Amino acid sequence: MAAVSQPVRLEQGRLYLSLYLQPRASRDQFLGLHGNAVKLAITAPPVDGQANAHLQKWLARQCRVAAANVSLLAGQGSRHKAVMIVEPRQIPPALAELLGREA
Repeated sequence: MAAVSQPVRLEQGRLYLSLYLQPRASRDQFLGLHGNAVKLAITAPPVDGQANAHLQKWLARQCRVAAANVSLLAGQGSRHKAVMIVEPRQIPPALAELLGREA
């Protein structure tokens, strides 16, 4: 699958995110846009897949879905990541705002 063209996109019950990660932050939070991606600070270090696992669990909690519903489509070893969330039960306000801008 190609990289996500818009930072946040909702299509057929799937939420697609283009993310730029800032690992080892003091807390997990959305930080706005970074180029054509959503900048996201996470507390996990970028070691042995810890940041990816933490990202998956944190996004699952934010969207109120099982961690299995969060898939990393691209960027396993990079700060730039493409993520898909299947059937999000909730869209975090920071992402909903970005979705509203593109409508």
